[in-house]
Amino acid sequence: MTEPVVYLSPGWRDEAERRLKAELTADKMKNITTSMSNLYKNCPGGVDKYLFVKFVDGGLADVRVGEGDPPEAEFKITGDYEVFARITQGQIKSQRALMSGKLKLRGNMVKALKLASLADRMNKVLAAIPAQY
Repeated sequence: MTEPVVYLSPGWRDEAERRLKAELTADKMKNITTSMSNLYKNCPGGVDKYLFVKFVDGGLADVRVGEGDPPEAEFKITGDYEVFARITQGQIKSQRALMSGKLKLRGNMVKALKLASLADRMNKVLAAIPAQY
């Protein structure tokens, strides 16, 4: 894939799923079972969007993008589109954004901090997708 896709579009979702499945083995993801819904506020176009990701035994089980309310998940993270875009592009780490208050977390904070390195691993894969933000 060489043509940029619009961030959080169906095409971006398809490429994200392909890359996450190919690059994140169960071992790399420490065989985790968890789910996360990122709720993007202040998106271009004025609608709220979401990214939902679920891992089962370390393997990617589901990835969705959409508008409005996200699916229920173990963790719900809410923040500005620009913050999430910077995380996905690898410009800031998710843990730093959480600790600085740029993102709000609903879920077990202790477990979330333990999983932060795995989230950063996932974001590194997503950062390689040629995208228009």
